[in-house]
Amino acid sequence: MSKDTKPAQKRIDQFFSGPGGRADDWRDLVEAAKAWARGGDRAKYDAALADLSVTEEFHGYPGLQLMGALREAAATGDASTSLALATRLTQALTTRSFRQHAGDWSVNDEGNGEAPDLAPQMFGQHTARRPYFETLIVTGLSASNWPALANEWRKLRRPVDAFVYEPVIVGSLEDAFCATILNPNLAAVVINEGFGLRSRHDAPVLRSMTATAGLNDESDASALRLAHIIKRVRPELDIYLMSNRDVEAMAGNPEANVARRIFYSIEDLLELHLSILEGVQDRYDTPFFDNLKKYAQRPIGTFHALPIARGKSVFKSDWIRDMGEFYGLNLFLAESSATTGGLDSLLEPTGNIKKAQDKAARALGADRVFFVTNGTSTSNKMAVQALLGPGDIAIVDRNCHKSHHYGMVLAGAQPLYVEAFPMTEYSMYGAVPLKTIKQALLNAKADGRLDRVKLLDLTNCTFDGHIYNTRRVMEECLAIKPDLIFLWDEAWFGFARFSPFLRRRTGMGAANEIEAWMHDPKSVAAYEKQQAELGKNPSDEVLLKTRLIPDPRQIRLRVYQTNSTHKSMSAIRQGSMLAVKDVEFHRVEQQFKEAVFTHASTSPNQQLIASLDVSRRQMELEGYGLVANAMEIALAIRQAVNNNPLISKYFRVLGADAMVPAQYRQSGFTDYLAAGVNWANTLKSLDDDEFCLDPTRMTLVCGTAGYDGTQFKGILASEYNIQINKTSRNSVLLQSNINNTRSDVAHLVRVLAEIAGEVDRGLAQGGANAKKTFEARVNSLMKDVPDLPNFSHFHPSFRGDAGAKTNEGDIRSGFYAAYDAAGCEHIRLNDPEIDRRLKAGPELVSANFVIPYPPGFPIMVPGQVITQETIDFMRKLDVKEIHGYDAKEGLKLVRTEALAKIGRPKPGAQPKLKAAS
Repeated sequence: MSKDTKPAQKRIDQFFSGPGGRADDWRDLVEAAKAWARGGDRAKYDAALADLSVTEEFHGYPGLQLMGALREAAATGDASTSLALATRLTQALTTRSFRQHAGDWSVNDEGNGEAPDLAPQMFGQHTARRPYFETLIVTGLSASNWPALANEWRKLRRPVDAFVYEPVIVGSLEDAFCATILNPNLAAVVINEGFGLRSRHDAPVLRSMTATAGLNDESDASALRLAHIIKRVRPELDIYLMSNRDVEAMAGNPEANVARRIFYSIEDLLELHLSILEGVQDRYDTPFFDNLKKYAQRPIGTFHALPIARGKSVFKSDWIRDMGEFYGLNLFLAESSATTGGLDSLLEPTGNIKKAQDKAARALGADRVFFVTNGTSTSNKMAVQALLGPGDIAIVDRNCHKSHHYGMVLAGAQPLYVEAFPMTEYSMYGAVPLKTIKQALLNAKADGRLDRVKLLDLTNCTFDGHIYNTRRVMEECLAIKPDLIFLWDEAWFGFARFSPFLRRRTGMGAANEIEAWMHDPKSVAAYEKQQAELGKNPSDEVLLKTRLIPDPRQIRLRVYQTNSTHKSMSAIRQGSMLAVKDVEFHRVEQQFKEAVFTHASTSPNQQLIASLDVSRRQMELEGYGLVANAMEIALAIRQAVNNNPLISKYFRVLGADAMVPAQYRQSGFTDYLAAGVNWANTLKSLDDDEFCLDPTRMTLVCGTAGYDGTQFKGILASEYNIQINKTSRNSVLLQSNINNTRSDVAHLVRVLAEIAGEVDRGLAQGGANAKKTFEARVNSLMKDVPDLPNFSHFHPSFRGDAGAKTNEGDIRSGFYAAYDAAGCEHIRLNDPEIDRRLKAGPELVSANFVIPYPPGFPIMVPGQVITQETIDFMRKLDVKEIHGYDAKEGLKLVRTEALAKIGRPKPGAQPKLKAAS
């Protein structure tokens, strides 16, 4: 939440304000203390401290005693002590030095006050740094007993412990929920029985959320209920239940599987302490990386074909030693062609790569995960090849990444292209409406071809940030075809798993929710109720308007999700993961192995595999806080750009209302920074709306400043050292990620202000002609935009076994038609022959993929009939990079006489090795 809209009274349920908001609150406290120490208004300091004290209860540092010391100094009117202590605590939080230095836990500057009792055996015992985390303790004890309870926990620490943790104590379900949301340092939760339901603090938004969840009476505050709530919000946390009743009965309850372990509450706490450390160690372990480090330290004689291994050829060379000095010795010590000696084979892992993949599956909520070392392009092609065969039909977003189109070529499958909603003003597409997808399935059913539709292949989120309602899409499609397979290309969205708000919109997150729903007895009743309402033979019109409920007894849940781990986590470039949740995987497992053998290198990069392993560790242990920070930074950028009087004259970041048409925002949600927006109505949007906007992806309109996207991207890179990825005709895409800091935001805002100032001065000093030229340029970029071409259709030569209502085609035959040089021709884009043939024929048929960057998707595919709108779009394009098109040669087309010779696939032809239906 912005400072401008911050309520007068601090509320614990304002979740927009993450790590950066907490840092701002501490800086505000220091500024108020400085003003008070100079003789200013003490009331402002008291108010700031009162605000801060509420949410600081949910953090281990500064903790109860240091916060008590702050309040005591204020109560005695000691301004200098208040300023000194507030400054020191703020510095410790900013630098995170409190994680390693005992002095930061002391009340006084010398570090000899309360530290021995506050942090016994915490520091100084190890020469190596010990990672620090915090553990949430939910208790029924009164708050007066919490300091003593915290000390009991601290006494459990031992010098041999691999980690150090600090207890955070709360006494109610609502406070436990808020601590889980607000404290990214939590790694474990201990839930004792006897706690209350309501927080002591103001929480109206939280009350509405708990009421919706059916939490109304104190009796609802059960340990098991809280455990399920926390596990849903942050599944990576280890939960320990403490019961003073029949622990055997609780342990035998299937609903208690959310707990890592259950303890009898009067037993020794040491076992619980050791269990907490063991749970964190389980996430900290990186099987492949740990073994690679051990391998690098062994004296190895290498007689395999990798001269760079061990680095001798590098460091003994007068000519390439600089490479070794740049990268360091360990990189070369860790290089090997071996798959033994503590290492493993990526092609058929049975050792530490297999263990690392299993841990990644746990982290992503999948049944299994494959590591891929040449990008998500390969992950996508592997999935398509393994799941589809010749003659199979796949419903595919025409605007998806080229790897999906090439995957269809490799598999011999027939893509049935569906169109996303256009955003013509910004020369980009959104996502595919659910109604369009359902219509494609119903058309196939009407043609008697639904059995051949095997896969729905969609991009989530899109390059520009459009997120599907993955659960709704899968449920409604499964209501029409219960065994449909789903491939969600989440190359840009891997981080979303670690946000409780965005997780529901991921393929794996929705799959887990559907799986839980299938086992709920109420699901069958809901299905049968809808069937009774629909009647025996509902029309397509009715089915398209109805939010369909599938039959939970018929569903075969088959979900695949690809993530570019290098795009949103700390993996080296080309690191990717393919996550699987498929009840029929045993039927396609051999096909997956063949796809791995087809696409994966027999010499995968060891450092890349290690980075995949380590990136999983990081996200399981601190991903929640990193993603929260990335989202907060994105909101800060949006606010800084759109609220700055100078910058906003020429630039703006588009809100959800501009990126998602109103008919797909059924909740009425407009934007994250709109007045009155909080996480309650944001969650409603995430649950109900057909499309949402990823908050970390920001479309910055630059056309209103007279710059096209490519031009502005070049200016940012060459003059200001700011790198971005995607552009459109009149915008650029900014992305916040787990690597960004508030300093990055400041740099970007300063640069935009400088550029806006230059535009402003140029218009003021250039006179009427300059203004007229500027307005013409803006009009060209913002108004005179080309219409976006839809996919037309495949030529009849590639539709030998197509249905009457469906639009799929044999893309593989179209692709290989281009291999016949004599059967192809080239016509330049502006040749009048193009216009003549568009009017009089014969039809223009593309011989290859044509992919302009931007927008970055095929506007022509092999075998597609080229229409006037596609030619118009191509002629208006002013981008330099167009894959598959040589301006000197012109469009590559299949000759009319060659089309007549192309063999047509036999109806119903089946491959020898079929993907399971």
